[in-house]
Amino acid sequence: MAMLEGRVGAVTGAGRGIGREIALLLARHGARIVVNDYGGSESGSGSARAPADQVVEEIRRLGAEAAANYDSVATMAGGARIVQTALDRFGRIDVVVNNAGILRDRMIFNMSEEEWDAVIDTHLKGAFAVTRAAAPYMKEQKSGRFINMTSTSGLVGNVGQANYAAAKMGIVGLTKIVALDMARYNVTANCISPFAWTRMIGTIPTDTEAQKARVEKIKKMGPEHVAPLAVFLASDDAREVSGQVFGVRGKEIMLFGHMRPVTRIHHDAGWTPERLAEMFMGTLGHHLVPLETSGQYFNYDPLV
Repeated sequence: MAMLEGRVGAVTGAGRGIGREIALLLARHGARIVVNDYGGSESGSGSARAPADQVVEEIRRLGAEAAANYDSVATMAGGARIVQTALDRFGRIDVVVNNAGILRDRMIFNMSEEEWDAVIDTHLKGAFAVTRAAAPYMKEQKSGRFINMTSTSGLVGNVGQANYAAAKMGIVGLTKIVALDMARYNVTANCISPFAWTRMIGTIPTDTEAQKARVEKIKKMGPEHVAPLAVFLASDDAREVSGQVFGVRGKEIMLFGHMRPVTRIHHDAGWTPERLAEMFMGTLGHHLVPLETSGQYFNYDPLV
């Protein structure tokens, strides 16, 4: 019996890249799939039905079942319609993969409100919208899986991506709370931070030799490497795994640590600014995390 036989999954942003690979591999392991894709550009402009339709056809050629959905995840109504597509076509919803995303990169001193809102709405609100629509059904059936995409742009940081990084770190917080809220109903929630070549990564500048070398390195990490972890997290074999953040880089899978106190200081008389100024560098200052714009602190590239 296939790992996901009888399960129904909805994958957002599944018309291309990582979402497409996850949808196909879920189907190969027995799941029936709602392929959601708005069909927009990397920046979220425009729309087209062809990307979702093409993946549906690929899944059907595998002998599996699939249905297309073209709604934007950036509204609550869109999120609800994605889940309703699963209910109408397949009668249930077991797995949600929140993968849809766009980029509107800009240095913080130039970023517009529209650029901020568009990215937050697609990534963070989009993950909430689909999760909120699916959660009551998973609660009722006492089973389900949420798999959300975060990024090292949030976990580590990256120049010019305040909107994207804030959204991706917000998704980590959302995932942890969904894991807590849904634990008693046998529903899990986890994050994947993918290191893989996608359309969005294709927008990285290649004006210098260093940038060209960087892009060539990322191109070697295809989106197909991310899908096996998503399928595992969707399965019964991962029923005890929840609230975690994983990274996938080529053939390597990593588990990220959680934010916890590194060290602490105490003073019986309490703290004043002057006392902190005197003692800070000799105590807490020894444990500061370096500000790494190159990603070398963790030995990986924060742009994926």
